[in-house]
Amino acid sequence: MKPTRHCHPLHFLIILFSLTALSMSACTRSAEPVSRQGFYFDTVIRITLYDTADEALLDHCFALAETYENMLSKTKENSDVWKLNHAEGSMVELHEDTLTLLRAALSYAELTEGKVDPTIGSVNRLWDFTSPEAAALPDDAALAKALPHVDYRAVTIDGSLAALNDPYAELDLGFIAKGYIADCIKEYLVSQGVTSALINLGGNVLAIGSKPDGSPFKVGIQEPFAPAGTTAYTLPVTNQSVVSSGNYERYFEKDGQIYHHILDTETGYPVWNDLSEVTVLCASSMEGDALSTACFILGAEKGMALIESLPDTEAIFITSDGEILRSGGFPSSWD
Repeated sequence: MKPTRHCHPLHFLIILFSLTALSMSACTRSAEPVSRQGFYFDTVIRITLYDTADEALLDHCFALAETYENMLSKTKENSDVWKLNHAEGSMVELHEDTLTLLRAALSYAELTEGKVDPTIGSVNRLWDFTSPEAAALPDDAALAKALPHVDYRAVTIDGSLAALNDPYAELDLGFIAKGYIADCIKEYLVSQGVTSALINLGGNVLAIGSKPDGSPFKVGIQEPFAPAGTTAYTLPVTNQSVVSSGNYERYFEKDGQIYHHILDTETGYPVWNDLSEVTVLCASSMEGDALSTACFILGAEKGMALIESLPDTEAIFITSDGEILRSGGFPSSWD
């Protein structure tokens, strides 16, 4: 069962091949695309509007990005997530957006029987993927101490209040937050009459409509572990979201073994299975964000079964030996 979502107005590399929209003649459109980028959520984000040159819309989009970062980041002091993690089990009043996102995260934890778990923060904190050349494995004793506190059932929600019943549990919504924020930015832009735009939150790509000439946007997906700019395949995208998760995005190598950022909630170590990447195509970026991570953790067989059980949702899996697996709705010509 998919969670519902509500947004308020204020409330890996993926390579975009959409530059052909820039060459349209003046008789087709009256303004050039406007684009802006910034650094939020520990990544570079870019928003491009193709059917309007109204910079005020971008101003508001980036104000939304800042609002959500201050609300949902686990490292921003006094964010909702920070408050929950430091409440020592007490109830905390949360913004409606945070509650909506938390409920969605819990629904995916239940769907995957805890393979995806928003309370994995205490384990995530023991790993550092920001400096691969200096990275080290976490202390086994620290991992053993943190793992018993990974349990989504420790989260209690009562109206506008929430608590972590285990005071040593730590919330981390990183597997789903960027997708939710992308959906909310899209909702704002559509409410302002935008019909052609691309929202790229560090690889979570969400298309509003199509190019102004009616053709789909082209989104190229980075080939795992290949030189930057090497695409494994290209997707035509109209009014949909494309989100990828993989073991090549944030990782380090030690003694010939790859250690990546998608962690197993049972062992505390990276998930080791038959996959290098999962890309999900669906209407909601939040759902794509959560599902790409969930399917990677579940592995090819169980992950594809999950995708096939969901309406209007498709996926491409790349195995560790380079084989490309497609869900039933993906035409083989989409390469």
